[in-house]
Amino acid sequence: MKRTLYVSGWMMVLGLLVLTLASTSGEERSTLERATLKMAGETLSVEVARQADERAQGLMGRDVLAPDAGMLFVYANQQSPEAAFWMYRTHIPLDIAFLGADGEIRAIRHMLPCQAASSAECPRYAAKVPFHAALEVNAGYFRRHGIEVGDRLPVAPLLAPR
Repeated sequence: MKRTLYVSGWMMVLGLLVLTLASTSGEERSTLERATLKMAGETLSVEVARQADERAQGLMGRDVLAPDAGMLFVYANQQSPEAAFWMYRTHIPLDIAFLGADGEIRAIRHMLPCQAASSAECPRYAAKVPFHAALEVNAGYFRRHGIEVGDRLPVAPLLAPR
């Protein structure tokens, strides 16, 4: 009898651990720098991806992004208009704003999830403007908050070289 209870107890602990890990979103496990942006009367909590590997990972593999969250991709040098993002293994429809060094929104694109077997099969979303940073948020966020091309976001301190 003790043996059955012992195994059952471990099975329960293992089950709880699996449920806990499954319910924890990628956002909660992230080790990226975090910042808060105040814009359009709203507060947006962003993870800041500065390194190439952080930018490559982006929001890949996440099933949810909080309504008031996003990811800011920061580049040391201005990126060309041909630079593009893709949604390989990204499960969340997103909007992306391409920003100048002063935080001005130069372009906004809508990006759809891509579950293709290889990244080469996913559409690429070119900036079509030079940019120093890109801000990804849930699809529709910019429209819902009246944020558009030409608006300036308070990201300049985050774009300064570190």
